[in-house]
Amino acid sequence: MTATLTAPDTRPETPAEVLAAVRAEKQVAQAAECRLLELAADWAAMHSTASIDDAATRWAAGFGDTGIAVAGPGAPLVAEFSVAEFAAAVGLPTDVGAAYIGEAVELRHRLAGLWGRVQRCELPAWRARRIARQTMALSPDAAAYVDRHITHVAHKIGPVTTDRLIDEAIARHDPEVAERKRQEAADRRHFVIDSRRVSFDGTSRCWGELDLRDALDLEDAVAAGAQRLKEAGCEESLDVRRSMALGDLARNQTGRTGQQLVLYVHLGEQELTGDGAGIARLENTDTIITTEQVREWTRNPDLAVVVKPVIDLADHVRTDAYEVPDRIAERVRLRDGHCVFPWCTRPARPCDCDHVVPWGDDGPTCPCNLAPLCRRHHRLKTHGGWRYTQLEPGTFLWTSPHRHSYLVDHEGTLDVTRDPAHRRRA
Repeated sequence: MTATLTAPDTRPETPAEVLAAVRAEKQVAQAAECRLLELAADWAAMHSTASIDDAATRWAAGFGDTGIAVAGPGAPLVAEFSVAEFAAAVGLPTDVGAAYIGEAVELRHRLAGLWGRVQRCELPAWRARRIARQTMALSPDAAAYVDRHITHVAHKIGPVTTDRLIDEAIARHDPEVAERKRQEAADRRHFVIDSRRVSFDGTSRCWGELDLRDALDLEDAVAAGAQRLKEAGCEESLDVRRSMALGDLARNQTGRTGQQLVLYVHLGEQELTGDGAGIARLENTDTIITTEQVREWTRNPDLAVVVKPVIDLADHVRTDAYEVPDRIAERVRLRDGHCVFPWCTRPARPCDCDHVVPWGDDGPTCPCNLAPLCRRHHRLKTHGGWRYTQLEPGTFLWTSPHRHSYLVDHEGTLDVTRDPAHRRRA
């Protein structure tokens, strides 16, 4: 569905008029965000499940739909399949939509003071949502304590003050939780290598929180490695040598025999003849890199490189069996790259290969009738009332239970729902 933007009748002519217009538009946007949060709570209420027993009954009747907890203790459960419909309408992945609904439910049912301020547009929705995310693990008494002490200042306090209030609420009302948090403090340690966001030149970011002793040992090892590289003649900067030293640490673990690098290199005829743009795509990160970067990796003697040529995706390969053989599944995964449900970005490799037209209804087992669906969205398609067709290889038109339409292809998702009034006339 395409929104129509209307230009203002007059444009501001002075700095003061610009600032006044900015403040007015900010108020309009804030009111819209508060209203959207209210609508999320309304949607949850229309699809609520009062108890676990009711959820079990719903699951038995709905072949897989059940109530899920999206907010803290005491808040109603929400029908699982309803989440995807709301998320798609807002333009969010299902997981993100579930979190958004959960924040609305948390506010309405467990943070009444904050919820009242949201309804009156006195508190920006983003501030209320941030607090709601932090109170979901609290008992009802602890959540009520936070609500009482934070409502009147929620529009101006920052995350540090919020964290302090929540810690105090836990200490006062959930001593067992406080003790468990103390004992489990080590679980906050983490180390992240963000391979999903690889830069064009083949670098990736990483960060973490370590035990102090581990951090000091790592610092000593990285510093020593950077110094060894310098002594060996490396002329890179200290920062670059430190990053290289960290890679050396990973490759020189005891028993490590060398890394195997599997590249799915997508090359057209121009790249093969040397007349192309000189780029390649890494399937596991879904990012573009230069072919020169690929060459540099293949020259590294510590890497065992296996180059797998991509199959001609234009070939029409099929089988009469229901089971999807690897040679067909590989074509489908390489063609689509991710789950083809609206707004979903889960990689295609662990997804199910779904028959768009069911095999039992004479749907063939071939790429023109197959699509990768993650397990959650496969269940929604099978039991949740969602329908889709493959308009051409890699392009899918989805229809939700409420007749909203979404076009999905390799570039992403487009909401193509017609105006509701027009849809009623159709």
